[in-house]
Amino acid sequence: MANQETIKLKIEQGVTLKPGEGKSFWVLGDLCTFKVVGEDTGGSFSLIEVQVQSENGPPPHIHHREDETFYVLEGEFSFLHGDITITATAGSFVYIPKGTLHTFKNIGTSQGRFLAIITPAGFEKFFEEIGEPAIDKSSPPPFNPATVEKLLALAPKYHLEVKIP
Repeated sequence: MANQETIKLKIEQGVTLKPGEGKSFWVLGDLCTFKVVGEDTGGSFSLIEVQVQSENGPPPHIHHREDETFYVLEGEFSFLHGDITITATAGSFVYIPKGTLHTFKNIGTSQGRFLAIITPAGFEKFFEEIGEPAIDKSSPPPFNPATVEKLLALAPKYHLEVKIP
């Protein structure tokens, strides 16, 4: 664990990453690359680049601690936001406040990409716990049902309520 001086120095220095850089994890078939995390921002937010395979997306869920903001870079997504479903393409912005039932799905025929801003930071640790480090970023590992079991077991720790259809 980093000491307070190290954390303060990291925050004051900021973060600069080139394309493709950042710690990456495969999470339920999607590649999540951490661009900035709570340790870098004093806990104020995290930013994750997410590459979503066609027809993929998480089950409906509610974050009871974090707001989520999505900015679509590539592809076509369907977002459930409360009781509203919208289609979001490149350049679309979606803000979902904590306590709101939501999900997304890549409805395009190829991989899609978005940036997810999570405020406050901390939820990125959930992805680290349920995901697999992405040594090979070109293709996801095979589906493992144990990952879903792990997700459901860890959800309460991260104030996440998962609604399995």
